[in-house]
Amino acid sequence: MRPTRWWETAAVYQVYPRSFGDADGDGVGDLEGIRQHLDYLEWLGVDALWISPFYRSPMKDFGYDVADYTDVDPLFGDLAAFDRLLAEAHARGLRLIVDFVPNHTSDQHAWFVDSRRSRTSSKRDWYVWRDPKADGSPPNNWISVFGGSAWAWDEETRQFYLHSFLAEQPDLDWRNPQVKAAMFAVLRFWLDRGVDGFRIDVAQFVAKDPALRDNPPNPHPERMRHMGDWSRQLHLYDHGHPDVHGIYREFRALLDSYPGDRVSIGELHHEQFEVWAGYYGRNLDEIHLPFNFHLLFSDWDATSVRCVVDAIEAALPAGAWPNWVLGNHDQPRLASRVGEAQARVAMMLLLTLRGTPTIYYGDELALPNAEIRPYQVRDPWGLVEPGQGRDRARSPMPWDGTPNAGFTAPDSEPWLPFAPGRETHNVAAQRDDLGSMLAMTRRLIRLRREHSALAEGVHRSLEGMPDGTFCFVRSATGDGSAPAVLVALNMTSEPRQVPINRGSGRVLEATHAHRIGSTVDTAALELGPDEALVVELEGS
Repeated sequence: MRPTRWWETAAVYQVYPRSFGDADGDGVGDLEGIRQHLDYLEWLGVDALWISPFYRSPMKDFGYDVADYTDVDPLFGDLAAFDRLLAEAHARGLRLIVDFVPNHTSDQHAWFVDSRRSRTSSKRDWYVWRDPKADGSPPNNWISVFGGSAWAWDEETRQFYLHSFLAEQPDLDWRNPQVKAAMFAVLRFWLDRGVDGFRIDVAQFVAKDPALRDNPPNPHPERMRHMGDWSRQLHLYDHGHPDVHGIYREFRALLDSYPGDRVSIGELHHEQFEVWAGYYGRNLDEIHLPFNFHLLFSDWDATSVRCVVDAIEAALPAGAWPNWVLGNHDQPRLASRVGEAQARVAMMLLLTLRGTPTIYYGDELALPNAEIRPYQVRDPWGLVEPGQGRDRARSPMPWDGTPNAGFTAPDSEPWLPFAPGRETHNVAAQRDDLGSMLAMTRRLIRLRREHSALAEGVHRSLEGMPDGTFCFVRSATGDGSAPAVLVALNMTSEPRQVPINRGSGRVLEATHAHRIGSTVDTAALELGPDEALVVELEGS
């Protein structure tokens, strides 16, 4: 039996660097601000810190338009600040994962500046350039994720270039071996520096159809209405070509050549479970953890959630390790999607399912969406397609009850407004409140680490549960000495009685803290409205 890898039992915590901590008082978070809050992450109990991009960038897409992959943008600090952050994270036992943006660069990156200079420039074929059609229109009908054509016209060289996102984010051509070599050198730069892995931005976009065929229309655009203009097509050819798997096999081989179980986490969106699971690789030789967003986009009801969990378990290749996500910088806040009461149930689900959980900063406080007025919109997607902005989920982290919540200097203007309710939804207010979302999250992380059934055990969904409830059992593998754990979730605002019939048990954790430590009879387990329990089953 192979040894457990660190990322299989880890809880990952995502930090959006603009919004976590501002050390220099300019209203925008920075690397030093993250370093100053490492004690909090150690206290919370997470095992790994994933930081969204901090590279040199003109910030057209807040760092996802990279102008230099091997330097820190002055807005966030410098390489010395990064090295201090990495060293102190490691000293606390925290792993550090950085964002890798392989699909596109900034249009101000030196590579694209050279590519754009002329049709014969040395890096012309590092990007996807094509002639117009006979009528002068773009080479095909592909749509940018941010709306409009995915092709931008360059008047100087009389060709179009491809940009799957903003026009200021031209797509690299990964079919060019020089591009792959240059991007793998970027990986080595950060691996040599000591990072513990990479979260791979829009991982499936790096391989498009070589023939650049048109995408067909989407017969059900309403299913993707959250994606705006992009929902008009079925995206068969603008990403996810089978050649992508060869790229990630090489990517994985590079990671495996370094000591310490360096991890790859891929941002992958696909409704079909088997296609998503294919990114583990046939021999588990591609991406360690293809991000699983299916719960994030699921309807929040017990039937839908159970269907997703069971489908993920069924789709996993043999030996693959699952992972779960309920929030990130691109989606509305968890507490705003499901309500604050159900956000506690959701956090319990996230931290008790089999697999690696990722927590988005602030979700441990049940932060809601910020209220963004039109003049406060900063997200380029929201500027291009009004209503599609992601600013609401990127508000500054509230640390205390002071005027700027401990995020930045009291006389500074934060880059985005705070979410409402920061008087109670802040770290200082919740840290010592046993009934708070923060305290519950911390206890769950610790319980997940200490209880072998939750850390590594198998999952079994229970049949015959009342409407609106989802119940499952986690049981440890091995010699069977550790008891099994029941997780019972009431995903409604009404009480439920759940007939588990597994004898009595002790409540290890609960959304309502007064029930912790009590003994319950699972033959008629009482769940209050919006209540969830973790119960250690006696004699199991």
